[in-house]
Amino acid sequence: MDRMLYISMSGAKEVMLSQANNANNLANANTDGFKQDFNEFRAQHVQGPGWQSRTYSLDERPATDFTPGAVKVTGRELDVMTKENGFLAIQTPEGEEAYTRTASMQVTANGDLVDVKGNPILNTGGVPINIPPSKSITIGDDGTISIVPAGSPSNQLVVLDQLRLVEPDLKSLEKGEDGYIRQIPGAGELIQGNVKVVSGALEGSNVNTAEALVNMIELSRKYEMQVKMMSIAKTHAQKSDQILSLS
Repeated sequence: MDRMLYISMSGAKEVMLSQANNANNLANANTDGFKQDFNEFRAQHVQGPGWQSRTYSLDERPATDFTPGAVKVTGRELDVMTKENGFLAIQTPEGEEAYTRTASMQVTANGDLVDVKGNPILNTGGVPINIPPSKSITIGDDGTISIVPAGSPSNQLVVLDQLRLVEPDLKSLEKGEDGYIRQIPGAGELIQGNVKVVSGALEGSNVNTAEALVNMIELSRKYEMQVKMMSIAKTHAQKSDQILSLS
């Protein structure tokens, strides 16, 4: 009985973890640039001496889906997205370099160029970009940032800086629990790549809401099955006690 009970309890716990992952994907279906996480179950044998007669289920997040999301045309000059397998570099709150496929950039009161979360946008040297007072800002298809300085004629365009654009091997990227995409340790330094940028557009989330909703229903049924197995284990224990009481 104990094997049946604990295996069912383990299964229910792992299904709940999978539900949390699926719910996170679904909750970010409208988050620009969000990349959904894959999820899978596998059998995990109990390690130890003797015959491996007990196997539990194990929920894992093996990878992140980096397929592009839908393009959203905004017409806003500071909304940018990369093409193909290119990524834009940002700085996380911990000071680390992270990567994203799209950014709705803003200029703070101090002139810092940041994304919607307030993360600094990095230039080719890996340094946060600062924008001096200007009339307008233009982003070229190679990531070049040009401005019309304040007080200058509207046709006096000055090249200021360039976005840090990289094209890493997708297998070398991972998404942390904080949601930021980074290179795995030991993957090596990324150099400035020949990545094209689209200005005036954002890349939407790649979450398939219909698929996520179907997964939610499927996982709910799996959880109900595990709970039912625990109930059956309890019934078996009660019947065993009744038989023993007759002897």
